[in-house]
Amino acid sequence: MKIKKILVACLCLFLLVGCNDTTNTPSKKVEDFLSKYQKLDDDVLTQLDLTLDSDTEMSEDQKKEYRSLMEKQYQNLSYKITDEKVEDDTATVDVEIEVFDYQTSIKKSEEYFNSHKDEFITDDDEKGTEKYIDYKIKNMKDVTDKTTYTMTFNLTKDDSNEWIVDDITDTDRQKLHGLY
Repeated sequence: MKIKKILVACLCLFLLVGCNDTTNTPSKKVEDFLSKYQKLDDDVLTQLDLTLDSDTEMSEDQKKEYRSLMEKQYQNLSYKITDEKVEDDTATVDVEIEVFDYQTSIKKSEEYFNSHKDEFITDDDEKGTEKYIDYKIKNMKDVTDKTTYTMTFNLTKDDSNEWIVDDITDTDRQKLHGLY
């Protein structure tokens, strides 16, 4: 009988402790945030489309190809949470992310363009912009090398005690895109 009481008490204690909301931690919220990129969440793709729509240099075909590159980037993003610090209603989560290294490809494309502008200039395009963008996108498609960045996510608790990932910086967004 005494053993039954102890077992019931342990079970109650386990249920009370074990039923904490494990989805409302800073690290879990960052995982959810990054998972939206990996799963090509509608919000992520809408944000990407808005960015592409505002670009005035790319043609519609170039925007489609570039969007495809970013989707590939998002789906292949990998990450590892390295640290979490909580202080009252704020937290930081440090993450190492690994993405395709598009930035190196873009730099090489820019260098080639700057030293061979005559190859890109046409009668219809005196600056060579269209051919250059095609060239840059072609080179980005060939990227297989990856790079690792460290990012720190800031989080804040809202009124309902939920952790919310604060807006990320433009620099961190470039890291997610492999453009930093």
